[in-house]
Amino acid sequence: MSYPSSAKRTPEGAATQTAPQPETSTSAIRIPVRQRMPPGPEGLPFVGNLLQFQRDPLGFMRGLQRSYGDSATVHIGKRTMVAFFRPDDVHYFMTASSGSFAAAVGRDNMRVFLGDGLLTTDGDIHRQQRRLVQPAFHKKRVEGYGAIMTRHTEELLATWRPGQQVNIAHALQELTLRIVVEGLFGVNLQTESADLSRAFTAVIEDGNSFIGSLFTVDLPFTPYHKALEASKLLDTFVYRLIAERRADTRDTGDVLSMLLASHDEDGASMTDVQARDQAMTLIAAGHETTSNALTWTFYLLDQYPDVRRRLVAELASVLGGRTPRVDDLPNLPYLDWVITESMRMYPPAWIVGRTALVPFERQGYEFPAGTRVMMSQWVMHHLPDIWGDPEVFRPDRWDPARGEKVPQGAYYPFGMGTRMCIGMPFAQLEARLVLATILQRFTPQRLPDWPVRTLPRVTLRMRGGLPVTLAATSDGSRA
Repeated sequence: MSYPSSAKRTPEGAATQTAPQPETSTSAIRIPVRQRMPPGPEGLPFVGNLLQFQRDPLGFMRGLQRSYGDSATVHIGKRTMVAFFRPDDVHYFMTASSGSFAAAVGRDNMRVFLGDGLLTTDGDIHRQQRRLVQPAFHKKRVEGYGAIMTRHTEELLATWRPGQQVNIAHALQELTLRIVVEGLFGVNLQTESADLSRAFTAVIEDGNSFIGSLFTVDLPFTPYHKALEASKLLDTFVYRLIAERRADTRDTGDVLSMLLASHDEDGASMTDVQARDQAMTLIAAGHETTSNALTWTFYLLDQYPDVRRRLVAELASVLGGRTPRVDDLPNLPYLDWVITESMRMYPPAWIVGRTALVPFERQGYEFPAGTRVMMSQWVMHHLPDIWGDPEVFRPDRWDPARGEKVPQGAYYPFGMGTRMCIGMPFAQLEARLVLATILQRFTPQRLPDWPVRTLPRVTLRMRGGLPVTLAATSDGSRA
């Protein structure tokens, strides 16, 4: 295989703006009447529907579905996009015909910060990279990370006391960052986790805001500049890891060793920049998804005390207050349903995009190559005709004995098909072990006057985090 070039990244940590990628334009294509786009909202000159989208991305996408049905055309600045809102369309774009579509929405901007990793590449390069990293996420390997996950969680709990107030979103982000760095790279973060966590927050919230992605000008005091500065800190950390691993010729068996030992078909080994891009992608994706999922889960458990009590009772019955192990999870079905339902209501990734490489037909329309497609997990996971009561946190809907059928393409928090998140087994295991460990000891209670608001960026964050008061969990605590 041949590795992608990342000439815009330097080992010194300098992050420069990537030259804009040429847009695939259909303005010069003569489109017959039968190729007309689906209807959609009128936009303003030059900016189209950008302001409506930026003001409330989640509400805008849900409003499109309610107003226009199965599909709608929108204009975000110069970009014309078609949003699809049915499960069979999701399955078509992401699985059945995935080879005819490339990743799209937000990818160019992510490349500035993540380089050419799994999230930002396509085609043969993406398949080659995925094969290279896949061994780190085989079932037995992932299960071996379980002890690291619970050990770091226990270390966090040792610093907590009943009655203490913490921002649990921030605590979980630091926790999952420590877990992924040790699990995948064999490094135990000690004093750096808080600074690195804040840097990732700046990159995700400032560098990937929709306005920030359009106005990528490196000027002081701009969100984009703040994100670039944070990216330099992250680069310094990752390049230091690479230098240390190259100096130690032993194969430690972790992901970084695998990356540095790999060769392409010409015998060339991976450069520091290429290794950096893969490592940065895995660290970013590996902790962001789980920390968001757990934050929203604790919020929902606070809103639904009956669900929380039932979950605590299951944990007490199976674990008796001890630290959970991987082999305990098959005996904790309600824990699994709680996490699954939480990720339905608040999917960590809330929108996904594709660009058509060839013409295609859907819903009676014929679309040319270059058409940009959007699909929203947020909308799909809340469709009343599929879920019945989508705004209700009801873990029992995932009980197989109830026989509730979910259409293929209706639930996809980790994506689908060949681009399904490679770290899904890691994230699922981590979420369950961390939640079970914390909830046996503490019940986080949301501060009553704290406004809980969504912050849709690349992932679905909670704006400002989630301040809570820690209460002792009496019926699930240790003897």
